[in-house]
Amino acid sequence: MSLLEKFERYPLTFGPTPIEHLPRLSEALGGSVEIWAKRDDCNSGLAMGGNKLRKLEYIVPDALASGADTLVSIGGVQSNHTRQVAAVAAKIGMKCVVIQEAWVPHHDAVYDRVGNIMLTRLMGADSRLVDDGFDIGIRQSWTDAIEDVERAGGKPYAIPAGASVHKYGALGYIGFAEEVARQEADLGFSFDYVIVCVVTGSTQAGMIVGFAAQDRADRVIGIDASGTLAQTRAQVRHIVDNTAELVGLGRAVREDEIIINPDYAYPAYGVPSEETNAAIRLAARTEAMIVDPVYEGKSMQGLIDLAGKGFFPKGTRVLYAHLGGAPALNGYGYYYRNG
Repeated sequence: MSLLEKFERYPLTFGPTPIEHLPRLSEALGGSVEIWAKRDDCNSGLAMGGNKLRKLEYIVPDALASGADTLVSIGGVQSNHTRQVAAVAAKIGMKCVVIQEAWVPHHDAVYDRVGNIMLTRLMGADSRLVDDGFDIGIRQSWTDAIEDVERAGGKPYAIPAGASVHKYGALGYIGFAEEVARQEADLGFSFDYVIVCVVTGSTQAGMIVGFAAQDRADRVIGIDASGTLAQTRAQVRHIVDNTAELVGLGRAVREDEIIINPDYAYPAYGVPSEETNAAIRLAARTEAMIVDPVYEGKSMQGLIDLAGKGFFPKGTRVLYAHLGGAPALNGYGYYYRNG
């Protein structure tokens, strides 16, 4: 039985996302571990897709029922989340205000004019640049934007960064875990580990609750890209507990079922290291799989390093959760101008 049966879902995605074997990447990592990817980057026709659309499917019914006319959210300048909120607003016929804060100490000349933010504006969202630094918590600029909409006579519906601390923000990734179990039945085997990037927390938190129902939450390895490990872990814990209660998991999730590896977030949120860039190039050159410098590049870096260190036993099958985010590459063109 699905944990999600009692929750309304508004379809924004194509359906279950494909799982594909990555044989050339597996070979490049030594051949002793099978690397597979679940392609949530290919999940929708809405503005290049991504993991936030899986979350927003469970948030949109609440937004519609509220009578709101404007979605209000927040992220960084190259936020995948604000792009996907803008896409959903366009799709369901609402207005959209998004705060885009200076979360990343990155100064590519076109950083605030290409990629995610360009798509956000192209879809008609009111995108407001704010010169505040990175923080996964509730932000004053977002609260101010909500009040601005109200003062202008609108009815805002507030969606926090990454949709993460929203009551329903983790439900979509419970769905991911249940989807994986069905796909494993078709494949004839189970994955030994799932690798996923974590920043604001609800993607991994949803997976943890969903896989906890299958008694394998400790197989989900979150690769931190926030660089604020204590705050991210506390937020994941909070979301896990609230979501487990909301869906009726029937037990507490243990602390040892929440696995977050902090080793790859350097030098800062949104800033790729040389190792991140090497991971981006390896994924592109072995599988034509495009990952970004903020999220997926760091989780790919973690996967590559863990495989190289022998963390995964020989014969292990590892599922890499590709959450999307490739449009952000355009804001980092100087790094990749020669490939």
